Amino acid sequence: MSAFIHTKPVPGGKAVNLSKSGKIMTKTVKITFSKTPKQKSDTLAACVGADGAFSPEAEALNKQSGGTIRQWMDAQDHFTGKAGQVAVIAAPKNKDGVVRYMLVGTGEAADLTAAEAAVIGGKFYSALKSTGTEHATLFAAAKGAAKSDKKSKKSDEKQPLGADATAAHIAEGLRLRAYDFDLYKSADKGNGKKGDKKARALQSVDIVLDDATKAAAMERDLAAAAAGTHVARDLTNEPPNVIYPDSYAKRIAKMLQPLGVHVEILDEKKMAKLGMESHLAVGQGSARPPRVVIMRYAGKSGAKGAKSAKTAPKMTKPLAFVGKGVTFDTGGISIKPAAGMDDMKMDMGGSAAVVGLMHTLASRKAKVDVVGIVGLAENMPSDRAYRPGDIINSMAGKTIEVLNTDAEGRLVLCDALTYVQKHDKPKMIIDLATLTGAIMVALGPEYAGAYANDETLWTQLHDASQKTGEKLWRMPLDDFYRKSMVSTIADLKNISGSPHGGSCTAAGFLQHFIEGDTPWAHLDIAGTAWVNADKPLGPKGATGFGVRVLNQMVMDYYE
Repeated sequence: MSAFIHTKPVPGGKAVNLSKSGKIMTKTVKITFSKTPKQKSDTLAACVGADGAFSPEAEALNKQSGGTIRQWMDAQDHFTGKAGQVAVIAAPKNKDGVVRYMLVGTGEAADLTAAEAAVIGGKFYSALKSTGTEHATLFAAAKGAAKSDKKSKKSDEKQPLGADATAAHIAEGLRLRAYDFDLYKSADKGNGKKGDKKARALQSVDIVLDDATKAAAMERDLAAAAAGTHVARDLTNEPPNVIYPDSYAKRIAKMLQPLGVHVEILDEKKMAKLGMESHLAVGQGSARPPRVVIMRYAGKSGAKGAKSAKTAPKMTKPLAFVGKGVTFDTGGISIKPAAGMDDMKMDMGGSAAVVGLMHTLASRKAKVDVVGIVGLAENMPSDRAYRPGDIINSMAGKTIEVLNTDAEGRLVLCDALTYVQKHDKPKMIIDLATLTGAIMVALGPEYAGAYANDETLWTQLHDASQKTGEKLWRMPLDDFYRKSMVSTIADLKNISGSPHGGSCTAAGFLQHFIEGDTPWAHLDIAGTAWVNADKPLGPKGATGFGVRVLNQMVMDYYE
């Protein structure tokens, strides 16, 4: 099929109809916190500290097993209680329906971090799933754990995590790993949507500890962030014939309006009236026109933005989050290689993170005023597409020489950045984008590149990154890169022309559109928005990177 042919969504297809829902599509596992076990479970598990140290709860579980657990421990040498280790032990036949025991390593209590506890939860989930567990009970107190957690904003202030926080973050990891995008799997036994496999799916986990009430309260905000991460994953995993600018915009409205978020959608006519010519140029090659979606949540000022509201809530200096939403990126006329092009449905991962963050903040009723803006476009080659050599305008009034149509994300972002500064005058701006392959060369899949023009903002991001495990590495934002984006025949050019420092020059381009001394950070998440293999906190595919780190930053510094 020619790259110039534009397909339409499958009319009336069951999977497409399902995808139109504004709800989170991912199935969830019920997680409860109790002082004493509240359910019958086929798997009983206990946390074990470093060097296999048993807590009183683990000793009690060993006694219940008739000494089976301790006998197993004495007969092996590979399970030591190291953080993230999970051991599965077959249970003797008994009348309580217990099929297996598990030991969950938490390591040295004094060294355990929130991010590590979440990874433990993810690995525990994987063990439960692989054994066909339906209902599990976890005795969460590990030997040496502090009873209660004392919150600190600064990540470098080393404090014991506490049993309550440990349990809450283990639950967070469980929720994050319990993600499976199977919307387009046929509903048959082989695909596990009916029959025996459905009956063996994990349904509930009861986490038992003394501070159950406090752990449950702490986990509520974490659960909201996990749900927001699932929103971002769902949106990014969707195929490009289902998620395209108009359908994406409508789904955002359907999802967020019931939560009290005011959603405004700009079509191509409104965009043209505003002068968003840079963004429009990117999308002009597609039969599906671009969109801009503005989401406003007034959690601090109290202004309402319910679904019936016709006007946006008035907010003074809100926080602003901007996301690149290229729903499919062929590269345009500067077309990409065929191999791997199917993954370019993930080129809207930055916008998905912003939507997921707005979902999180509204769900947990965060006391903060926030505006989120996502620029949506499809970058396609056609007789209408923008070309290398074109000179286009931008909302900021700066002209841009197009040297490569595959450097399109920055052209979408620059108009969105201008819009939010003119209309909302934010306290600070953070943009997220799967912007460059260069950041993947520089940092690989583990870290996102972070550029910041403000030390305080960077410190806030770094601290939140340390807490959540969504890793950021600061990259140079230098005048050298900014000046390298100046064109000889226009104000700017969309690539530097050099094969070096591509992520840095992209950030330098965006910096031209930041007004005055507005605190701003740019997160290049090209290497972290998508993974090609299962990870402790999620399966292959979209990661939803950005939701949790930004939510943590908002919690710690802006509420």
